[in-house]
Amino acid sequence: MKIVILGAGQVGGTLAENLAGEANDITVVDTDPALLAALAERLDLRTVLGYASHPAVLRRAGGEDADLLIAVTDSDETNMLACKIAHTMFRTPTKIARVRSVEYLKDRDVLFSQEALAVDMCISPEQLVTEYIHRLIEYPGALQVVDFADGRVRLVGVRAYYGGPLVSRQLKELPAHLPKGVDARVAAIYRRGKAILPQGDTIIEAEDEVFFVAASEHIPKIIAELRRHDKPVKRVMLAGGGNIGLRLAKALEDKVQVKIIEKDKARAQQLAIELDHAVVLVGDAASESLLIEENIDDIDVFCAITNDDEANILSAMLAKRLGAAKALVLINRMAYVDLVEENSAVDIAISPQQSTVSALLAHVRRGDVVKVHTLRRGAAEAIEAIAHGDAKNSKVVGRRIEEVRMPVGTTIGAIVRGEEVIIVHHDTVIQAEDHLILFIVDKKKTREVEKLFQVGLGFL
Repeated sequence: MKIVILGAGQVGGTLAENLAGEANDITVVDTDPALLAALAERLDLRTVLGYASHPAVLRRAGGEDADLLIAVTDSDETNMLACKIAHTMFRTPTKIARVRSVEYLKDRDVLFSQEALAVDMCISPEQLVTEYIHRLIEYPGALQVVDFADGRVRLVGVRAYYGGPLVSRQLKELPAHLPKGVDARVAAIYRRGKAILPQGDTIIEAEDEVFFVAASEHIPKIIAELRRHDKPVKRVMLAGGGNIGLRLAKALEDKVQVKIIEKDKARAQQLAIELDHAVVLVGDAASESLLIEENIDDIDVFCAITNDDEANILSAMLAKRLGAAKALVLINRMAYVDLVEENSAVDIAISPQQSTVSALLAHVRRGDVVKVHTLRRGAAEAIEAIAHGDAKNSKVVGRRIEEVRMPVGTTIGAIVRGEEVIIVHHDTVIQAEDHLILFIVDKKKTREVEKLFQVGLGFL
């Protein structure tokens, strides 16, 4: 696939890194020669120096025969204009734009139609991150929560704790610890950072990260069994009242007690006007006296979500030390994500780049992959793929799970068949048009998985 990426910043760079090693022809456009040189030095791709929305620059980047254009510069206007120009001049089949401003998103159906700006898919990083954090707050004890099949299935990561029902037991004993009528499948286990292939006789150890797949309505019951010491979230404190802070507060304020700490007085006043029940405080979230005064030791979840990585990390570490039950931190630099998680300074580090890249990857994957989530800081993937064809021209249709020759480290966790969610077992038979939820421990194996879902020439 020939792909043009506009913007070599954190999102564009991360996306290029994910796609360059997958037999794609990648060209990256940016106005910063240093960013382009850094990408070209470590990745197999082309770079073009220039303004992303200029027709001549798009032509030099190969826009005339590109299959996909992804505009992820820092400017909403540049991204939208580039998509419009690519449509008008080159009839580029698929055009994706990153758009941050809520003002544009309010009328997205009209603005981004083919008759208007011709944007096929609009990505809002702030909305993606808001939804992700909301799911983490919704499920106390979860390290990661991702959706599939329009929300009917979820993949959830939890940490096994000393004395918990999972520890020192074999995976085949898991059904005995779940409520009647509730089913789940363990898709992957990480022990001290290394993946372990789950088998029936695999024994869970304390501190293991366990990823399981289940129907969304069963997730609360499963987590309640596996993480019994976690209490429902009642009080949330947000450090930062930007776009993400405002969206998150609006989503939460009718369900839990919300406090927002915002440095800028004018912004704080605006937040107070737009929010109905949340308490808005003017101050520094890294102020020990302010956190103590606001009873940080009673806070169930502290979210540091400003635009400053260092401020987020420091305030989250301080909140955790002062008694916050759980601390989430938004971090843009991937190197910081690794540092924070490896040292257990906070509970969960959230990368907006990974959320954005996950939303984009489904448009690049082959074999009718409709949903992709990057996991474990990009090392692993969870995907939703559709099985087409029949037993003659498909490598999966008409076969039992145990008969499908999956790459090592790949697990099929669930099947969505119409409205039915099926947690798979070794003898489950795959049918045409099934949506399969798969966990791929090594992202390098993704291409092999895609090939499994590509039907033979006889399929029409």
